[in-house]
Amino acid sequence: MTDTTFSILEQPADYVAQRLLGCYLERSIGDETIVVKIAETESYDQADAASHSFKGRTPRTDVMFGPAGNLYIYFTYGMHYCCNIVVGKDGEGAAVLLRAAEPLGDTSILSLNRKGRDGIELTNGPAKLCQALQIDKTLSGHDLSSPPLRLRMQPALDACAITTTTRIGLTKEKDRLRRFYITDNAYVSKK
Repeated sequence: MTDTTFSILEQPADYVAQRLLGCYLERSIGDETIVVKIAETESYDQADAASHSFKGRTPRTDVMFGPAGNLYIYFTYGMHYCCNIVVGKDGEGAAVLLRAAEPLGDTSILSLNRKGRDGIELTNGPAKLCQALQIDKTLSGHDLSSPPLRLRMQPALDACAITTTTRIGLTKEKDRLRRFYITDNAYVSKK
């Protein structure tokens, strides 16, 4: 196993959530390719009462149980999509929520998708990221090694470049340190 392959995604959620920081998502929309750098993540697994997989495999959570490298998309608050990368061993319910990303290159399509928003407001939250990249339920189960959305692994960040904290917006397991972000990245949803 090398850090530049998808096999890294078969590791435990806390490890993968940190390892994904600095990696790229490539989104094809029409003839355009948008690239963003993952800046903030949260980890979840079935031993975690805050995880969708905590109560076991259901039709809603089936994607979370593998294989690693697929997308798990869910709808929240009746209005927003959130995007997760399935991680861990096949049959384990684990995923990493993508909370924020930094756009690399032209942001005009992202701004259009975000109804004129610009700067850090484009992708500094999980729902904003999905809206900017046009990620919705139709991509749930999508294999991230193929278009229209690809994960591009990058070299691991040094531990000193990563901040670890509690997750945001939870009532269960709210004190667990399972949120990770690139310390000095402006696109982080909340520091």
